[in-house]
Formats: sequence, structure tokens, C-alpha cells
Amino acid sequence: MPDLVLLSVIAIVVLALVFDFTNGFHDAANSIATVVSTRVLTPRLAVLWAAFFNFAAVVVFHTGVANTVGKTVDPDVVSEAVVFAGLVGAISWNLLTWWLGLPTSSSHALIGGFAGAGVAKAGFSVLNAASLEKTALFIFLSPLFGMTLGFLLMLANLWLFRRATPARVDGLFRRLQLLSAAAFSLGHGGNDAQKTMGIISALLVGAGYLEVQPNGDLPVPPWVIIAAYTAISLGTLSGGWRIVKTLGQRITALKPVGGFSAETAAACSLYLATFLGVPVSTTHTITGAIVGVGATRRLSAVRWGVAGRIVWAWVLTMPAAAVMAAVTYAITVSPFALAALVLAAIAVVAALVIARRRTTHPEPAEPLERVER
Repeated sequence: MPDLVLLSVIAIVVLALVFDFTNGFHDAANSIATVVSTRVLTPRLAVLWAAFFNFAAVVVFHTGVANTVGKTVDPDVVSEAVVFAGLVGAISWNLLTWWLGLPTSSSHALIGGFAGAGVAKAGFSVLNAASLEKTALFIFLSPLFGMTLGFLLMLANLWLFRRATPARVDGLFRRLQLLSAAAFSLGHGGNDAQKTMGIISALLVGAGYLEVQPNGDLPVPPWVIIAAYTAISLGTLSGGWRIVKTLGQRITALKPVGGFSAETAAACSLYLATFLGVPVSTTHTITGAIVGVGATRRLSAVRWGVAGRIVWAWVLTMPAAAVMAAVTYAITVSPFALAALVLAAIAVVAALVIARRRTTHPEPAEPLERVER
């Protein structure tokens, strides 16, 4: 007789890694949009570069972010159904916004989904107010910090190279963008992969396979760390061309010096947040940085209509994912649970097929030519 609890835990761990994979292809654009739009790297080489540094983060960062995410919901309430519903809510929102080409936050979708499923099970009292307040605060702080630092870095570079020829500046910053893209990809992997680690660790504690440490932290086993970094790196390799277009071209046109300034500013924001154990959005930080860089030319250089749509998507992400997760939880604990599981599996397979087709037929080429002209 198979251990049904163990089988369900294994299935949900796989689903969590699928979310990590979708995080990678949803947020791949954050790492590579600027190097692709400035033609420093081809899309194929850019995703290889980003994926390598996503995984390299395994030797750089600790698991503070994982604990913040994993403790969003009281560990005593966490169950297989709660984690499953939270993941389905997050994945559903990720896929919807990816299809629409909106660079929303996978991180906040996951946290919103986890919180929504927990509330659906036991009410609002199970939420960890400190974790949620920290996350909500940085929804506003991370893009503002990225925007301010991007603006200042761009101004500094414009002043330092004010007497240099455009050809020399472009040549120098094309090479430097390789470093800034690597730095941002490292921060992306370090912050985002930990969110999946936190969910898996919370699941293992809730199922009785791990125990909370004496200081209240969740244990994060080494195999969970390796699996999460591997999944997000593979997701990055699959690309996210629709969002590359939005970030790399539609907010503001970028040259290599602007791409370097934006990526460096966003990387600094990510390192600070990860050091503090705050689960921030790589999407928010890079978008804010790109807006800051564009504003150094003139405010009209930023396409504020596109930026406004992105902000609305940010605001809606956590509540929308929470609602989707709450509905999923209600179905999961009902007699229709098996049907829900089958539908979720079909949705995941369909998403992977679509992602594969997008990778085989990347879309940025035509808009990039229009920008160059």
C-alpha cells in the first residue's frame, strides 16, 4: 500500500519546481531585456548567460528570503492542500500575465497564492503580519530604489563620458553590460529561487518530514536548494520573449550605457533586499531602474502609459493570486479534488508546450529593427 501522504508531497514538490521553472521563463526578460534590446548579445546567448548566473547564486546567498516566504502562513496550518492551492494560484497568474506580456512579480504571485490558500483554510489569523508587511513595503521601495539609483548612475556615466565619442561609449558599455547582466542574473537567482525553497520547506514541515528549528526558522535541506536553483535556471533557458519586448523596448529605448546603468542599479537593489531577507520582485527593480534611466533624457522619453499598465498589474498581483488560490483550495477539499488535479496538470503541460513554441520562434527581432531605425 503506497504512502499517500508521501506521494502527495512528492507531487506538490514537483509542482513547486514547475512554478520555479515558470518564474525563470517569466522573469528571464528581467535579466536579458536590456542586453538583447541593445544588441550586446543575441537572445539565445543572453538566456545562456543569465541561466548560468542564476544557478551560480547557489554558492553566494543564504536562505533568509526562503524563511520569510515560508513563514507567511502559520506552519501549524500548512498542509498539502494549502501549498497545492497556493502554487496553482501563483502559476495561473504567472501564465496569464506572461501571455499578456506584462512583467508582473512571480514572487508576489507566490506569496499572494500561499496567503490566499491559508486564509481559505483557517481565516486571516493564520497570516504572519511581519512577513507580509515587509513584502508589501518593498513592493513600493524596490522600484523606487531601482529608479533613483538608475537615474543617478546614468547621470554619472553621462557626465564621466561627456567628452567621449558615441562609438567609444557604446563599445565600452557593450562589454560592461556583460558584467551588469551577470550581476543582475546572480541577484535574480539568489532572491527568486529562495521563494520556492521556502514553500517546499513549509510543506515538509506541515507534512511532518521536517521540524521548525529552535529559533523559529524553517530548515532548508540541501537537496531543496539545488533543485530550486536548477529549476529556475532551466526556466530562464526557455526565455520570455513577450516580456523582453515590453521591458527592453516599450518603456524606453535603451543604448548600452543605459542598459548597464539599469542592470547595475537593479542588481544593487536585489543584493540589498536578499541580504535583509526580503522577498522582492526582480521585475519591480529592473522596471524602476529602466524608468530612472529613461528619465535622464527627458520625462517624455518614458512611455508612461506602458509603465502605468505595469504598475496596475503589480497592485493586482497579490490579491488576484490569492483569490485564485482560495478558489483552488475550496475545490481541492471538495469532492471535485481529482478533477481539479487533472485540470491543473493539463494547464501545466499546455503552458510548457506554449513556452517551448515561444522559444523556438522568438519575437523580438522585428521590434528591435524598428527601434534601431
